[in-house]
Amino acid sequence: MATLDVFVGNFTIIDFELYDLWLNGLSDVDAAHVLQKGELQHCPWVTIEDIVSEVHDHYRLFNHLEKILKNPTHLADQQIHQIDAEAQTLLIEKYYQFDEVVIREILGKKLSGRNRKDLDDVSEKTRMSIKKCRRQFDNLKRVFKTVEEMLGSLVDNIKTHYQISADLARKYAALVFIANNRFETGKKKLSQYSLLTFIKCANQMIANWSYSADECKSHQDMDVDLDRKFLQDLRDLKPLLEKESIEEHRSFVLQALRSSISRRALQDLEDNFKNVSKSIINIAMGLNHSREVRDIFIDIYEKIVEPCQQARWSKEDLQSFVTVYQATAKDMELMKYQPELQIVWDRYMNTMSNCILELFPS
Repeated sequence: MATLDVFVGNFTIIDFELYDLWLNGLSDVDAAHVLQKGELQHCPWVTIEDIVSEVHDHYRLFNHLEKILKNPTHLADQQIHQIDAEAQTLLIEKYYQFDEVVIREILGKKLSGRNRKDLDDVSEKTRMSIKKCRRQFDNLKRVFKTVEEMLGSLVDNIKTHYQISADLARKYAALVFIANNRFETGKKKLSQYSLLTFIKCANQMIANWSYSADECKSHQDMDVDLDRKFLQDLRDLKPLLEKESIEEHRSFVLQALRSSISRRALQDLEDNFKNVSKSIINIAMGLNHSREVRDIFIDIYEKIVEPCQQARWSKEDLQSFVTVYQATAKDMELMKYQPELQIVWDRYMNTMSNCILELFPS
């Protein structure tokens, strides 16, 4: 009598090509037609009905997994589907990835139910499916709600609770930071800037201006917020606005830049140093007020970037200026013997310089 060994398993295979189509918001029928025109075009014996049936089975799996993906730490613990660790990682990472054009349209708006209902406009403008836009909106809102009250590092908190890569976590951290501080990004003058520009600036602010900055004494607080003590300390820069200080700083800057920027930019700086310097310092002092914080991007553009553009500065000119402007301020009589003020100045200018350059077109 023959012996028959039977093995039964429930290891789940994830078809990531179909997963991508599902994430893009395609229906099972539309996805089936994509497959038929692609890898199955040389298989005429496979009917569209067969493909739709197969796709439908995979979609049913994805719809079930979606409930778990909203809380990714549960994916490894669930017992219904046995999925290897590599596939789990990819499932989560792909689910939380976003299209920059979609999030750019959402950026700066309140993550409310009303704005979620208005995503039809975003879908039409970006040519992304409404389902895809809603998933990305909901993911951002979910991440924001999860970490907004947590102590410690935004990036670490997001990585821990959503099991995503460090790079993606840094992007979400920047988006949460922008949403929490309600930065204005929707003004017409700012429409030229990509999502990545604002993400880079926000990450600079998190690194230098939040409670996670090295200079901050209160690391137990949340780095979703700006360091209030630092913002108050920025008011100590007020003497830099006095006439004598401006003239002293102007002399140092012009002497250092005389041979390192274009003649056109140098002439403009000789004529307008007072205005540029006052703009930089007034932005610093205004950060103690929430309204000024919200308008920081438009202030940088209107008060610094736009005038330099109109005077036909190059980005290299501006790079040289902000570097020298920051360095020479610490040689002034006002600041030379105040190491604490120098620390506040560098903490401010390290980020401000990078934001100015990010907002200045190449």
